[in-house]
Amino acid sequence: MYVCLCNQITDHEIRRAVEDGCSSMRQLRNELGVATQCGRCGNMAREILDEHRSSVDLDLINALARPA
Repeated sequence: MYVCLCNQITDHEIRRAVEDGCSSMRQLRNELGVATQCGRCGNMAREILDEHRSSVDLDLINALARPA
């Protein structure tokens, strides 16, 4: 789904950016251009960022907890 219509940024692109290391709205703005025009996408982008960052963090924790 499109999150930022001004810059044609999708939720998949935001999730991919989080997986690639973006962990803040500032980083998303710099990487993707989210919330640089009208700003209406800011809240949704932050929700996706927070939700996916938690998921990525949980996956990392689980991977580290597994025996080698």
